[in-house]
Amino acid sequence: MGRRLVPLTLDNLQDLPHRCRSCVFWELDPVSGEEAVKTGRAALEKESWISAVLLDWGSCGRVVYVDDVPAGFVLYAPPAYVPRSTAFPTSPVSPDAVQLMTGFVMPGYQGQGLGRVLVQTVAKDLLRRGFRAIEAFGDSRWKEPACLLPAEHLLAVGFKTVRQHPTHPRLRLELRSTLSWKEDVEMALDRLLGAVQKEPALRPL
Repeated sequence: MGRRLVPLTLDNLQDLPHRCRSCVFWELDPVSGEEAVKTGRAALEKESWISAVLLDWGSCGRVVYVDDVPAGFVLYAPPAYVPRSTAFPTSPVSPDAVQLMTGFVMPGYQGQGLGRVLVQTVAKDLLRRGFRAIEAFGDSRWKEPACLLPAEHLLAVGFKTVRQHPTHPRLRLELRSTLSWKEDVEMALDRLLGAVQKEPALRPL
């Protein structure tokens, strides 16, 4: 089984699950995001966002392939590039951190270590670029697929709560700790990304 991880670009955006290609939950502020969905411009806005971040900041995602078949992805960026990040009661993301926006391992590929590989690849990339941590807004009441990662699963993979909230706590993972994860944490990472969506899509809100 051959695994290959590549940066997310406009050339391989089509390899994300269909609805993820036009999901702009994180990429636009709530009002603009809703308008983009209503007017059918969400896919174009997604492409525009990726293009702008690539040009200005650099790589903002990873796609993993198994035998050349897309098997999962992860998306991340500094909070300045993530308008939705300011809409949470536990904002802002710390200035030394990059926001883990979302991620997913496709059904049929979960439980194979791909979640660990994706997150460790992100950690190594961000360490090289001088960042100290990854932060994410969790969903404490996660019951069904959405664009937010379950807070319970984030905690299970080593994130620590830095700002409490009954619904959307902000959590943090120190990057250097990701390079020496033990097996139980690696398994939890697979569960984290596998829990994002039971179907190969992320629901735009």
